[in-house]
Amino acid sequence: MSAGPLVGYSSSGSEDEAEDEAEDEAATKGRTRPATGGCRRGQSPVPSQRFPVPDSVLNMFPSTEERPEDDSAKHGGRVRTFPHERGNWATHVYLPYEARDEFLELLDMLLPHAQTYVPQLVRMEAFHLSLSQSVVLRHHWILPFVQALKDRMASFHRFFFTANRVKIYTNQEKTRTFVGLEVTAGHAECLDLVSEVDRVLEEFNLTTFYPDPSFHISLAWCVGDARPQLEGQCLQELQEILDEFEDSEMLLRVFTEQVRCKSGNKFFSMPLK
Repeated sequence: MSAGPLVGYSSSGSEDEAEDEAEDEAATKGRTRPATGGCRRGQSPVPSQRFPVPDSVLNMFPSTEERPEDDSAKHGGRVRTFPHERGNWATHVYLPYEARDEFLELLDMLLPHAQTYVPQLVRMEAFHLSLSQSVVLRHHWILPFVQALKDRMASFHRFFFTANRVKIYTNQEKTRTFVGLEVTAGHAECLDLVSEVDRVLEEFNLTTFYPDPSFHISLAWCVGDARPQLEGQCLQELQEILDEFEDSEMLLRVFTEQVRCKSGNKFFSMPLK
């Protein structure tokens, strides 16, 4: 299979861990104690009576175990790679790519052509190069995790990479397909960064990156496995469009100045030397 796996993009809960601890404490304090006294010696204790609670009252307090509905229709048909749980934050480490006008012009040529083969393709809202899979962090581990990343990134220098080869990818579950630009220069530097990110992930008992990664910038995506339609003739035509685009060689040579980490709705930046 020529397509490489891609980080599973997904959202996760951002509820504070303190809420869970407060609920546990409240549950402990709310336990009913056995009755003491109140009956004479020689008499059997009168069993306590429990009266049924009206449904109208029960409905005022939804169960704390209830989880939000995971409706893929609300996320463009995307399916979570891990279940939503309170206090879990989806976390991802990557190199950002700030798209210039010329890059968007190139994309405006590539995407409509790809859509003649797969009409449901949608342009990415933002562009980046992944250095980790999407993993789950508990809320109270976010800052220690980010600090560990900063310590690991402190010795790395800024560098250039080039991403100018069109390639088709799927996520591991093959529930989504991506059109991307594969890195053809700067691969070794990206591997060095991944090696350090992996060490941090191992410290927190999280899944490391893919063993033989194909570094890339995703341009567009769709639901399902669309490789049969996009690979072959379409892929060849997309590469020809890119190669003929004016100044594409310089346009797709990217200067990397920082590593970023996104955890839930929080963003952290780690500048390189």
